[in-house]
Amino acid sequence: MEIVICSTADEAGEVAAARVAQVASQKEGPAVLGVATGSSPLALYRHLAARVQRGDLDLSGASAFALDEYVGLPASDPQSYASIINETVTVPLGLDPARVHVPQGSAQDLRQACEDYEAAIKAAGGVDVQILGIGSNGHIGFNEPTSSLASRTRIKTLNEQTRRDNARFFPTLDDVPRHCLTQGLGTIMDARAVVLVAQGEGKADAVAGLIEGPVSAMCPGSVLQLHRTVTVVIDEAAASTLTLRDYYAHTYAHKPAWQRFAD
Repeated sequence: MEIVICSTADEAGEVAAARVAQVASQKEGPAVLGVATGSSPLALYRHLAARVQRGDLDLSGASAFALDEYVGLPASDPQSYASIINETVTVPLGLDPARVHVPQGSAQDLRQACEDYEAAIKAAGGVDVQILGIGSNGHIGFNEPTSSLASRTRIKTLNEQTRRDNARFFPTLDDVPRHCLTQGLGTIMDARAVVLVAQGEGKADAVAGLIEGPVSAMCPGSVLQLHRTVTVVIDEAAASTLTLRDYYAHTYAHKPAWQRFAD
């Protein structure tokens, strides 16, 4: 696990975007991206879009698979992840909408929709680089505490803390869906590379559990300690409770942000 501590949230987005671009550019043929929603990866997407607009990165042939979707929200709902992915990822990165996949949270047979999603990822050749944020309770995707570390795409009941965290996007807490479809931890671990970005003091305890805590279902993100190729990019606030913070900060102190994944 490679830990990069940045001065600001925007710098963290720049560094994380550089790592995603590096993996995508090194792929022979079109890349397959795993994309996340939430506030954590927004700066990453902005910097990736800037690379596309400058002509430094071509993602026109890439495919993308979203981590999750609410159950019961139609794709046309502005708070559905299908809508958010289209707005924050598909359009800015110049992706072909036909190649961007989101779990079908409005499907009549949700279990079959989960199996179909796993099959679609496999048919695409697997995810080359999975973009992640982390919840304040350590969840990645919607894999809440106590999720199986070997889980696959499935239906999950949202933790009340997660619903409260997401209530800012809805008129009231009662409007926040209670169920979702999410890629499992085992599905996420199949990605060839992972880039996780987190910002702010509110994520500090989750980040500490992810990086330095024991591998435990109580902090689902900690399973990434077992992945071969993980880059964690965080700002100073999110790094504030790390025991080895000074060691991680020194690792890339000699390189400016834009050079950290330039090779």
